[in-house]
Amino acid sequence: MDFNFKKIASDAGGFFSRAKQLTEETFLKAERTELDSHFENLLKRADKTEDHTRRLLSSIESYLQPNPTVRMEEVFYEKLELKKDGVVRQNNLEQLSTAMTEAGETFGETTPYGTALLKVAQTESRLGQAERELCAQAATNTLLPIRRFLEGDMKTIQKERKVLNSKRLDLDACKSRLKKAKNVDTQAVTNSKTSGGFTVEQAEADVRVAQAEFDKQSEITKLLLEGIQTAHNNQLKCLRDFVEAQMSFYAQAHQLMADLQRELSGSLADDASPLYYGKQDQ
Repeated sequence: MDFNFKKIASDAGGFFSRAKQLTEETFLKAERTELDSHFENLLKRADKTEDHTRRLLSSIESYLQPNPTVRMEEVFYEKLELKKDGVVRQNNLEQLSTAMTEAGETFGETTPYGTALLKVAQTESRLGQAERELCAQAATNTLLPIRRFLEGDMKTIQKERKVLNSKRLDLDACKSRLKKAKNVDTQAVTNSKTSGGFTVEQAEADVRVAQAEFDKQSEITKLLLEGIQTAHNNQLKCLRDFVEAQMSFYAQAHQLMADLQRELSGSLADDASPLYYGKQDQ
């Protein structure tokens, strides 16, 4: 394996230079390059966007699947790109439907109670299917785009922000060396070398290079930060899709329950037969 020792040495030197600069800024209040107010506002907006988007994602996931254990299992299978062969987990409404169906069959279709249980079970099953459709639509049209934003655009922004901070530390370290070089230069008339081996000319050249790299990285990061507005517009569409899916679900649920209520009222109001006939009583 080939090693580029010059690059390794350069990276190590840059790391220690940044660490030294950061230490001086933290404890010795050394001068640092400040970003303009517009840039700072963009950074704050990005932080707020990430924070609230993560909370929004978590809340929607909890709404669609209240059981945290099931949520973690689904995330586990999703991350590992695994599929549960032939296993379809019933939601709460479908479980309720199953319990009512079994009870209705036990009490018998000829009894008012058994008949009512079977009718309610059918409606609960339809509600469960409607809820399943709501979850599928929300996952595709709302959760997936939000996750892609957090795992794609937002991670890229944070990565470039770290690079920008490194470039800023490099620039301020160069400025600090230039300042020291000038101070030594004024005191030492015999030569222009600093105690660290830097001349004023070398320090000035380093500052120019560091400033150019910092400016370039600032523009890259600024463009990404300004793209947050596009993300907001995209998430607005996701929010509208989520509301439409909810509206469809609740409208369907209301209609199903209204139909069930009318059916139960009409079929059971005048039925005075016993609730349960055991086989021994027949």
